[in-house]
Amino acid sequence: MADKTNASERLTALNQGLIETKNLAECLAIDQARLASAVLPALGLKKSAEKIIDVAEAARRDGISRQMAQIGAAIAESLRSERRRDAMLSAIAAHPSDTVRSWAAFVIARAPEDIPVKARLLKMRPFAADSHFGVREWSWIAVRPHLAADVTQAIRELITWTGDDDPNIRRFSVESIRPRGVWCEHIKELKAHPEYAEELLDRLCADPSRYVQDSVSNWINDASKSQPEWAMRLCHRWQSGASEHTKRIISRALRTLKKKEMT
Repeated sequence: MADKTNASERLTALNQGLIETKNLAECLAIDQARLASAVLPALGLKKSAEKIIDVAEAARRDGISRQMAQIGAAIAESLRSERRRDAMLSAIAAHPSDTVRSWAAFVIARAPEDIPVKARLLKMRPFAADSHFGVREWSWIAVRPHLAADVTQAIRELITWTGDDDPNIRRFSVESIRPRGVWCEHIKELKAHPEYAEELLDRLCADPSRYVQDSVSNWINDASKSQPEWAMRLCHRWQSGASEHTKRIISRALRTLKKKEMT
């Protein structure tokens, strides 16, 4: 009974925007409309809160990715007429709730302004480095359509992120352009031509962070489903003098191909 009570109390606190989620299950359990109703008036969006809540209600049956994107778009629309837009957006981006901060990531990442990929990525950097796993995931999902629209420039800019001291930033440089990704549209160009990202992957082939290693191996595993020969060649090249970090990446990167060999 105590566990159920605690779970109920946590869900209430999550829907009020008082605490962060601990896992994916809690992320998915949040009532986005209730959360919007609880936090938006205090953030200065009292007048437009009802419209944003209506959007959240209408999107309730959609997948979580579409819910987040639609709420972000509704907030962005509401902020356009606000004189204190920047201050209000900063407050949303610094909110205690990871879900609310993730709304801000969508507002910023999908801004319609015609800005270069580099500038858009720089705006996403705080979210990519966020202490919460959920915000980091939503940050790359939010900006991914713009990266997919200009893969060559995106890779060029993301290569500079591979040398960052923060493993969250290094991981973002890979995860944001995975050929198949999770909860997002595939990038057809990279499914067909994974070699476009080879320089980026090379720079992380011996990364000491398991968080980054998993992303690199997942990227190659994605690519192996459409370009198996490329994946094999890359891993064979890395195999010579491979560190323990690289060996772990290779093992995970070829898991789909190994399963096919066993069947």
